[in-house]
Amino acid sequence: MIDFPEVLSTTESVCPECLGIVAAERVLRGDVVYLRKTCPAHGVFETAVWRGAESYAGWVRPKVPAYPERPGTAVAHGCPYDCGLCSDHRQQTCTALLEITQRCNLRCPVCFADAAHQPPPDPDMATIEGWYRMLLASNGPCNVQLSGGEPTVRRDLPDIIRLGRELGFDFIQVNTNGLRLAEDPSYAAVLRAAGLSSVFLQFDGTEDAVFEALRGRPLLNQKIAAIENCAANDIGVILVPVLKPGVNDYNVADIIRFALRYAPAVRGVHFQPISYFGRYPVEPADADRLTIPDVMRLVVAQSEGLVAAGALAPGGCENALCSFHGNFVLMPDGRLVPWSKNEPQSCGCQPANAAEGAAKARAFVATNWIALGDVVPVSSGPSLGEWDVLLQRAKTHTFFISGMAFQDAWTLDLERLRDCCIHTVSPDGRLIPFCAYNLTDRNGRALYRGHN
Repeated sequence: MIDFPEVLSTTESVCPECLGIVAAERVLRGDVVYLRKTCPAHGVFETAVWRGAESYAGWVRPKVPAYPERPGTAVAHGCPYDCGLCSDHRQQTCTALLEITQRCNLRCPVCFADAAHQPPPDPDMATIEGWYRMLLASNGPCNVQLSGGEPTVRRDLPDIIRLGRELGFDFIQVNTNGLRLAEDPSYAAVLRAAGLSSVFLQFDGTEDAVFEALRGRPLLNQKIAAIENCAANDIGVILVPVLKPGVNDYNVADIIRFALRYAPAVRGVHFQPISYFGRYPVEPADADRLTIPDVMRLVVAQSEGLVAAGALAPGGCENALCSFHGNFVLMPDGRLVPWSKNEPQSCGCQPANAAEGAAKARAFVATNWIALGDVVPVSSGPSLGEWDVLLQRAKTHTFFISGMAFQDAWTLDLERLRDCCIHTVSPDGRLIPFCAYNLTDRNGRALYRGHN
């Protein structure tokens, strides 16, 4: 029997071989949505991007775009070649990534930045100050993540954090593997004193076999030490697992339970299903991918009632197909009481405002990912029983579970890319959507990284 897939909609993508812009279709075959595209020179490519037709139909959220008020580049060659941001980009910056080094103290088999491979010199402080000021001029104060490479290899990391706070950035986070935080208990105190808000901690599992597969060595004890040192110095921690089928997809709920043991210092878990750009072991097949609904099903099934499916909803800032989130209050008895809810959209729903979504996302992160000492305490009053407990703990024991599917050359949907709100500051000071900045073809050639 011939299989005739249903065409759901059309978009544009790139060829994984040459990165040329190509027409693409979102097609449904069985219960799986695929991105199908044809390059005149290199043929047809088809990749699973969503497993679950029913959830796909109700997950999409139309938006009123928020185009850049001060575009950094002109539209000339088409997305994704005009990033800067160009005037066709449809979302403001929620989080800006500043890559302050390409050096690293690990050599992971999986790395979106291909860090530690012939790293260029670190940008100097004047360059970093220029990046901060560019963000203020183009977008106003946004949330900042200092990334790399491994930011903690820089001796002047506290000075970089302090500079950002002095310039008016209220939320500054460090994206780290945690090794230095583990090795030097006093280092967390230094970063906290400089104004660090949060640590985005690479944390792939609760067993050393996972770290050996994804990071090349056992690291669990170092991760625990990093968390404990952050907790002792009042720094909020976000656990960030990269999920790979057959490596740690069985470990999803155990990661959540581990995080809850260290709450409220650990503020949540942000899952990232593996994307195939930068450095990765082999060219992917569909069996090597986890889609957003795959991750949500793993969370719900493995948590055995701790997390209900209805508590997981689309992100309000980025394109809905990129992510999910669930916001909770951790109760004294270990229950997670949700305060987010998925409300499937009908075809007649009103489009959301992208600018409002970006503002809410910035506020949520800045309020809920921070060090606990920055939380405003709740005033006392008459007791309302469990409702009173919920209100009290909503200030001190919020917990989130989220996930984001970054796009690679096989899955890149330019409609989704134009909705991106996570922007990397390139060395020459342009704002480039994360997935465009890290995009590499099947042979490892980068579109942006290393070219500026």
